[in-house]
Amino acid sequence: MSRKDKAAVTRGGAKTVMVPKLRFPEFRGADGWEKSSMSELSEIVRGGSPRPIDGFLTTDASGLNWLKIGDVDKDAKYVTRTAEKVRREALSKTRFVRPGDLILSNSMSFGRPYILQIETCIHDGWIAITDIAKHVNRDFLYYSISAPSSQRYFADNAAGSGVQNLNAEIIKALSVRLPEQAEQQKIAECLSSADELIAAQARKVDALKAHKKGLMQQLFPREGETQPRLRFPEFQNAGEWVSDSIGNIFKTASDGTPSRTEKAYWNGNIPWITTSQVDFQVISSAEEFITSEGVANSSAKLFPKGTVLMAMYGQGKTRGQVALLGIEAATNQACAAILPRKGIDPYFLFANMAGRYEEIREMSNSGGQENLSQGLVREIQFAFPSEDAEQRKVTSCLSTLDTQITAEAQKLEVLKTHKKSLMQQLFPSTEEVEA
Repeated sequence: MSRKDKAAVTRGGAKTVMVPKLRFPEFRGADGWEKSSMSELSEIVRGGSPRPIDGFLTTDASGLNWLKIGDVDKDAKYVTRTAEKVRREALSKTRFVRPGDLILSNSMSFGRPYILQIETCIHDGWIAITDIAKHVNRDFLYYSISAPSSQRYFADNAAGSGVQNLNAEIIKALSVRLPEQAEQQKIAECLSSADELIAAQARKVDALKAHKKGLMQQLFPREGETQPRLRFPEFQNAGEWVSDSIGNIFKTASDGTPSRTEKAYWNGNIPWITTSQVDFQVISSAEEFITSEGVANSSAKLFPKGTVLMAMYGQGKTRGQVALLGIEAATNQACAAILPRKGIDPYFLFANMAGRYEEIREMSNSGGQENLSQGLVREIQFAFPSEDAEQRKVTSCLSTLDTQITAEAQKLEVLKTHKKSLMQQLFPSTEEVEA
């Protein structure tokens, strides 16, 4: 029996045991959980360096999988694919890991474990948990690392003063509490079932979002066209939609930020919206507030309910995202505001802009950092039916879908909350009384 397989969980000659708050009936009279460490239960190794670039990447089918951070779905349990391969000569300069091994990024998705279902090379941005002891259920170990007490340990012991980082030594010292194998298996099966329900619900939400996106592409005219490809029966002979640039149809504006050093400008009663909230939603509340004095002494403006906001900056996904103000609010200068006007339903404009996200992003200035500007926003072409009834029909259809998406997304959050609560009770924490 190897050192890990007979890992004695002793401190000063006595076993340290604990019990969780919640146990399955058949284990309620069982012994307490024994305390061990990751270093006693597995081998902890960091990925290899240097990264295999310049001549190491290959399209040959015989190449080795090469795992990058972007290949991993942050919400997934398993790693099933890589986008690239490396030549076998790279193996001496990286590290090879196998199905069943666990990996953690040492910075991104901080403290989040994944289970490999493929063989792959990993670079020094990954830390692998390999050679897991035979008396340890792999899925149980995965959930143990994901448990709140383990995540608190990572947060409390992370290296680096800025971005949090993990290293092999931190992971080796992580405490793991182990019941008998049968109880490990039961817990792993319970939480795996919860994950399957969450994944199924997430697919349902994604399917509804994809359906809405496809519908929007049909309900609004495409670039260069003045009629949608899908029209409700009562409007099929209603003629072309009115088409012009945003700047010729609406008033547009941008805001400014009151000085952060002036306390009198902040923590008032005027909602203050930043691009973090401009995320394809109707904004009904704010995370920050400014005062009327802040508005008076800056270029900040109060925009009316029904204003469509568009994020102008951001190298990631933010640039080009839109939101609809459901309240009066001011914004920072990173948002372009398209003010409401009579005869056009604000939600109709919001839905149209949201459905053209990729198209709008492509309009960004190409010199240097890719940004939108007030001028570019005003050049966006916009078409709308002159009849209010057709606008209302389109918005009613899409808002009904939004309601359904919101309801299913809430169910998803309930499932995630339920799993989190389960994990808090199924695993002992350092705050529990020792058995």
